[in-house]
Amino acid sequence: MARPKPDTFDKQKVVADNRRAKFDYSIEDKFEAGLQLQGTEVKGLRSGQGSIKESYAEVKDGQAWLINANIPEFSHGNRFNHEPKRPRKLLLHKREIERMIGAVERKGMTLVPLSVYFNSKGRAKVELGLAKGRKAQDKREYIKDRDWKRDKARILRERS
Repeated sequence: MARPKPDTFDKQKVVADNRRAKFDYSIEDKFEAGLQLQGTEVKGLRSGQGSIKESYAEVKDGQAWLINANIPEFSHGNRFNHEPKRPRKLLLHKREIERMIGAVERKGMTLVPLSVYFNSKGRAKVELGLAKGRKAQDKREYIKDRDWKRDKARILRERS
């Protein structure tokens, strides 16, 4: 019997966070994927550099790829440095990839990277969200709900 997956992922050191994605998309499901990196990319991430603001994930030929993620060149990498915005392979189980393909093709959803981090074993991971885009009206409702929850918490704190 397979061990159940935890609700939250083991994030020791968060390198890059895509905060805008939670506003632009409604996240339906989350996946944890490994990253296939070169040596200087790992060193660049460990130094705290990297950006996933304009990146996205896609599935081609049964493999998942992280497109347009920026990991700047390592300062001491000389001729062995990597290309900063190259497509990077995501390491996922076949069943997870098939589930993503089904959701993207049938339901019109998008794969959005939410964060890049190192887990407790020191491995670079990406948290992917299976998301549906929000319209302008949905965003206004989201802002209204978020503000109301904040005000409600403040009022309850003052009364108790």
